[in-house]
Amino acid sequence: MPILKKIVVQDFRNIQFQEVSFSPNVNCISGSNGAGKTNLLDAIYYLSMTKSAFPAPDRSNWRYGTEGFTVGGSYAMENGLESRFSLKVGADGKKLVRDDKPCPRLAEHIGLLPVVMITPSDGALVSESGEERRRLSNAVLSQMDREYLAAAQAYTRLLGQRNKLLKDGLQDWDLLTVFDRQMESAAGTIYEARKRLAKDLNPLVGEYYRLISGGGEKVGVEYRSDLSEGPLTELFAARREKDLVLRYTSCGVQRDDFLFTMDGHPIRRAGSQGQQKSFLVALKFAQYEIMKRSYGFAPLLLLDDVFDKLDLDRIGNLIGLVAGSDFGQIFITDTDPVRIHAIVDRLTEDRAYFNAAGGVLTRVEKP
Repeated sequence: MPILKKIVVQDFRNIQFQEVSFSPNVNCISGSNGAGKTNLLDAIYYLSMTKSAFPAPDRSNWRYGTEGFTVGGSYAMENGLESRFSLKVGADGKKLVRDDKPCPRLAEHIGLLPVVMITPSDGALVSESGEERRRLSNAVLSQMDREYLAAAQAYTRLLGQRNKLLKDGLQDWDLLTVFDRQMESAAGTIYEARKRLAKDLNPLVGEYYRLISGGGEKVGVEYRSDLSEGPLTELFAARREKDLVLRYTSCGVQRDDFLFTMDGHPIRRAGSQGQQKSFLVALKFAQYEIMKRSYGFAPLLLLDDVFDKLDLDRIGNLIGLVAGSDFGQIFITDTDPVRIHAIVDRLTEDRAYFNAAGGVLTRVEKP
């Protein structure tokens, strides 16, 4: 499995320049809110996914007064060799380099350094629109399945072109038919992959939720898609007049959603704050397990303030879950240095502690 040995971050949010070496096992970063803990984890995520874990433009991650940022890392790869990666993001786009050789297609990098990140903002997966849940499915599937990633990119490009035709009021049905046929193949790949993902997630989420919460509630994951009604070209044909009036594409996998339930009801309404938090952690751990099975090794696990809003019993169950499973390299942040010290000391003796303050990270023996 890839192990992040060292990271170099320059001009990323509030981090001016940092060079940090890590433990191959558990790394703990403590500090107050706004100290730079989440920024460090997101920099690690950028190296894996070439984008932020949060839905914001790349420009928003530039340190104030700069014209871009750079994140670099040295990894011990699964073949026993060490590789260096550097991602530069600026006004001219993104440039990725591996071992001093430019990578012209960022898509070829996705999945090479698998990662799962759990953050307090994951609450949007329950409370916000289906776009957040589609982003999650894309983050999981694009790392494991290059065919899915290519299909998602092709579908997004074609959807934009189709919508432009509709917006411009062009009623060239032959041209629309060409787009419809091109989009059908990509949509089918996306639909089948998301359907399998939901099927795989459902039992794992239920089991992890039981282990974390200790409760008797039954939670589930259901996949909903327009394509369950038939092939995309048939759906487009049936809605063509409607699309011409609306001037955008009103059906397709861009409308897909995942329904999260508790005892058969939407968890957004049926679950307490603690139950929702437990569900979201279970969902991400299920994602982690699916990726681990696919790769044959554990992805990097980034836990950002994961103990927030969990009671002591749930924290204890989560500790046992992490300690008792075959997890790989883990990064944990918390605002309470005493709590994170007590938690991690029960996990392993191979750990590293860091303190974050004002965008500066300092390695410490103990918090």
